[in-house]
Amino acid sequence: MFEKLRAHIEKIVPLNDDEFEHISSFFTYKKYKKHQFLIQEGELVQCNYFVISGLLKLVYTDDTAKEHIVGFAMEDWWETDFQAYYKQTKASMSLECIEDTEVLCLRLEDYRKLCEAFPKLEHFFLEKAYMGFISAQQRIISSMTVGIKERYQQLVEKYPSLIQRVSKSLLAAYLGVSRETLSRLSL
Repeated sequence: MFEKLRAHIEKIVPLNDDEFEHISSFFTYKKYKKHQFLIQEGELVQCNYFVISGLLKLVYTDDTAKEHIVGFAMEDWWETDFQAYYKQTKASMSLECIEDTEVLCLRLEDYRKLCEAFPKLEHFFLEKAYMGFISAQQRIISSMTVGIKERYQQLVEKYPSLIQRVSKSLLAAYLGVSRETLSRLSL
């Protein structure tokens, strides 16, 4: 399981065996079943999660109890309620397993220790943050400028394996439309 983390980090920065052994000691391995929560709204957020296997959904529930899927996370992705994680406040979102999932957990204090001890790891996390910001901006622009059919096509092109693993209802919630609307478009 830790070899997946090493391969993931080394896509951006090289590590020697001693460095990785020290880095990996800061992570905790956890297994979750389908429908289990890693984070529940209103709780303190303890960790940022690196997905080894499985699939997660990050959900915001509005005042009318409607669920809005903020994002999905599959293998080789990081996910948490980032605001609550970095500010050490209560979660405004929930993180739930769509499939049985294995993750490596990184607590905030350990993240900070790692970044201080390994500047190249700080660079790695900065690069991951840049990619996350870019992706979020692209999604916002897409939601403001293109129709649902085009947004769905963009999702299919960018994440073809995700489409195979997620129900139409979840895809509709992610795209911000009803399941019926998604079906009517004959996607």
